[in-house]
Amino acid sequence: MKSFFNSMAGRVFLILLCGMLGSIALTSWLADAERQRTIGQFLNVHQVERVEQLTLALDALPAANRQAFLETAKRIGLRVESAQSGIREQAEPSAFVLALGEHLGPDFHVTSLQPNDADCYRSRSASRSARSLGCEITRITLRDGTLLRMTMLPRSGRPPLHRDFLLYLALFVCSIGVLAYLVARMTMRPLKQLAQAAFDLGNDLNHPPLALAGSSEIRQAGSAFNAMQKRIRDHIQQRTQMLAAITHDLQTPLTRLRLRLEKVPDDALRHKLIDDLSAMQDMVCEGLELARSMASAEPMQRLDLDSLLDSVCSDAIDAGQQVSLSGHLAKSVLARPNTLRRCLINLIDNAVKYGQSAAVSVVREAAGVVIRIRDHGPGIAPDQLARVFEPFYRIETSRSRQSGGTGLGLTIARNIAEQHGGALTLRNHPDGGLEVVLTLPQSAK
Repeated sequence: MKSFFNSMAGRVFLILLCGMLGSIALTSWLADAERQRTIGQFLNVHQVERVEQLTLALDALPAANRQAFLETAKRIGLRVESAQSGIREQAEPSAFVLALGEHLGPDFHVTSLQPNDADCYRSRSASRSARSLGCEITRITLRDGTLLRMTMLPRSGRPPLHRDFLLYLALFVCSIGVLAYLVARMTMRPLKQLAQAAFDLGNDLNHPPLALAGSSEIRQAGSAFNAMQKRIRDHIQQRTQMLAAITHDLQTPLTRLRLRLEKVPDDALRHKLIDDLSAMQDMVCEGLELARSMASAEPMQRLDLDSLLDSVCSDAIDAGQQVSLSGHLAKSVLARPNTLRRCLINLIDNAVKYGQSAAVSVVREAAGVVIRIRDHGPGIAPDQLARVFEPFYRIETSRSRQSGGTGLGLTIARNIAEQHGGALTLRNHPDGGLEVVLTLPQSAK
């Protein structure tokens, strides 16, 4: 759940959901306010009519019969009692009093009275809200001079929410959430496809182009991505072909040069020239391997990593190298067999060449399959651990021309690791020596 809300789709979903819920809340509040205002106007008109009818009925009754009739007024939300002339009036008559005066006519005198704490409610806190709930106190002078003090009891507040309304509201919010989720997924799907295509391109330049579908902007982005993929593939293929042609064309003159160097009478000079020529041939071949490692056309397939490690280590032991293997994965991985073999051979050769031995181990961790290759050499200075991956970079204190190194072995191995979606790192082991860590991610399993 946390990963979803950290994604772009999750954030778009939250923005859409919050925006829709905010719009619903604002619209509901405005609609409820308008509804309350309309209902209030209707109730005020209805209340004026009730008071008018009650006043006219009281005025038509004899004074002796009015008290019995007033007992029925409480049932319709009115309280009527005799009034005194000394009660303080309001400076400005209320809208209710003005409307009532217009309905009764000039024969009746209607004024607004200042309410006391106990006029509408007994408690002081409730009396403060009585005016907002519709409590009106008026004094009406009948045509015979009788003074009546009429209190319009406050209307009840907002009615409670019905269970059906809460159910419909929940269903509406859920439908809004589902709609926002579908919109977020539909919006982010092309971006996820583009991101996956970019990831596949990093692993395989010959991956099929991205299918063009969706809106015009998405199709334009997909077309630009496919064009970029084609240009990158063509560029790397041209470079690889150029290096292959150079390597092939150099082999013939280098072979002729080696044959002619064999005729040099000075043994010391002949051996020096042949060594330089061998270094030149190795550098040309390593350059070609570097280009191939950046654009491998070998397909990915399932392979037994334990068998591959055992084969590579056995070949190294047969060649007289001090190599040991520990750990057992018992799982197949998705990889390019020949390319991954070349990566392991380069790492083991480096460990044996510059550290006299190589201890290979394989474990399965949360990050994926981890292969460690440790030597017992002097290690590398911490500020040089990152630079050794640069092409043709050499550390003179640990590597020399006599060792046969060209400075491309680690570069090629890192390129192969990245082609598999993994990583290659170096660290100085606490007990001495250099440890190379090759990690294949979980997705490669």
